[in-house]
Amino acid sequence: QVQLEESGGGLVKPGGSLRLSCAVRGSAYGILRMGYMGWYRQAAGKQREFVALQTRDGRTDYADSVKGRFTISIDNAWNTVELQMNSLKPDDTAVYICKFSERDSTEYWGRGTQVTVSS
Repeated sequence: QVQLEESGGGLVKPGGSLRLSCAVRGSAYGILRMGYMGWYRQAAGKQREFVALQTRDGRTDYADSVKGRFTISIDNAWNTVELQMNSLKPDDTAVYICKFSERDSTEYWGRGTQVTVSS
C-alpha cells in the first residue's frame, strides 16, 4: 500500500510560480514497485487530465499545455515527487492530484491540492 499527500497549492497571480510536493508513504516493498509517478489536474466542471509524469528510469512526459513551463522531479529515495510550475495562467487553475503507479498498473491517488491563478 502507498499513501500520497500533496501540498504547496495556493493562490498566485498570472505569470507567477508555485511548487507542488507530494509525499509518498508506505512500505519499502510497495515503493520499490513504482512504475511511474505523476501529476494530474481537475478543473471545476471538467474531467481529470494528465499534466506530467516521471518513470522509474527517469523518463519524463508532459501535457502539451504545460511543456516548457512545468517540471516534474522525483527524489532519489522515491519519497517525494514535485511539480515546479512557472508562468502560470488562469487556465492552470485546478485541483492538482498526485498519482503513484506500480509496474503492474496498480494505481494510488492523493486527495489533491488547489491551485488558483487569478489577478
